[in-house]
Amino acid sequence: MSLLSAASGQSRWRGYQCCKENKVMRTEPLGEGRFHALVSGSAEEPYDVTIDLEHPRSSVCTCPHAAGKRIVCKHMVAAYFAIFPEEAEKFYKELLREEEEWEEYQEERNAKLVQVVRHLKRKDAQDILLDLLETGPDWLREQFIREYVE
Repeated sequence: MSLLSAASGQSRWRGYQCCKENKVMRTEPLGEGRFHALVSGSAEEPYDVTIDLEHPRSSVCTCPHAAGKRIVCKHMVAAYFAIFPEEAEKFYKELLREEEEWEEYQEERNAKLVQVVRHLKRKDAQDILLDLLETGPDWLREQFIREYVE
């Protein structure tokens, strides 16, 4: 398990942002895949971070989110990206690729939806609409009433 895979998606993204905002003040190797860093955060004093690449869940940070817990926080990720900038670049490129794939998927899905709706028989479309208005969210029903009934 890598440090990044042990972190949540939010910690990875926020750690990337922290690194890009130059919040990692200092890093130093400790040997055997371990590193120490100081990372500025919301507290007055920077957070004291030790990352362990061999055992990511043994990494520690003094921030309230991670202190005393076996989690990988954004400060640990920020330190990792500062130490390994090529990993930060790789992370960002992968994020862009995934976002592009998601947008393509959404476009294909919307095109398919339009195609299906356009080929519905009138009675089927009416039944589906009534079902959506009865079982869907209240805001949808209210919007439909405002636009087509009142």
